[in-house]
Amino acid sequence: MTNRLPSTLSHLPIAEMMDAAGSVSAARYSACSAARGEVHAALFAPMHYEPNYAYPLLVWLHGPGDDESQLKRIMPLVSMRNYVAVAPRGTRSDDGKPGKTGYGWSQAMADWTVAEQRTFDAIEMALARFNVSGRRVFLAGYDCGGTMAFRLAMDHPSRFAGVLSLCGSFPSTQMPLRRLSDARRVPIFLACGRDSRTYPPADVCNNLRLFHSAGMNVSLRQYPCGHEIVPAMLADMDRWMMEQISTGSSTAVNSETSAR
Repeated sequence: MTNRLPSTLSHLPIAEMMDAAGSVSAARYSACSAARGEVHAALFAPMHYEPNYAYPLLVWLHGPGDDESQLKRIMPLVSMRNYVAVAPRGTRSDDGKPGKTGYGWSQAMADWTVAEQRTFDAIEMALARFNVSGRRVFLAGYDCGGTMAFRLAMDHPSRFAGVLSLCGSFPSTQMPLRRLSDARRVPIFLACGRDSRTYPPADVCNNLRLFHSAGMNVSLRQYPCGHEIVPAMLADMDRWMMEQISTGSSTAVNSETSAR
């Protein structure tokens, strides 16, 4: 049986995992004042943070019905040591868990502009707090967060070393590839569930054909699950980002399918 997690990762034993390592303070939450108002974001500092080392930065866009605290639940399964990470809050209220207000990422143009501002404000927050390499910023997200990650990376290709989407389709409105010649330099990691009805294999194949036609560098991983995050996705995220850091971007399209 596949080791599955709920899509919101609500039962991940983050506190116990951090306590065992003596690093409860590794996940830090804060709000700061920005030019356009308060920014709600979560910050994650790696275990044994070394201020003289320029860390890669992982920018996480949470899934629907959740908020920036999802970062605290995913990082133990991505890496507790390799990255500084930051997660801004979604742009629009969405149904969350009982007693909790959740948020999501809408593709409406007005929300898209807000998402852009919140994401770059969050990056600036991380840069102000930690030693981060501006050349190693990875943008990732789940479901609608993955779709928004695609949108922002295609619009600002020079800002990101790679974009990762877990169960989030490529955006289909407002000409996301209008900067194609620059967007080709951004490597893509796309993870999907074999049994998903929200982002079914047919839609994944359509996206893959688009990437191939556009000459983009994409790694596709398929997992034996539905529309959800499973631990193998997060572990593969870490490996893929480390590969980008160690080998640099490739111009060849690389499509992979892995069954776990």
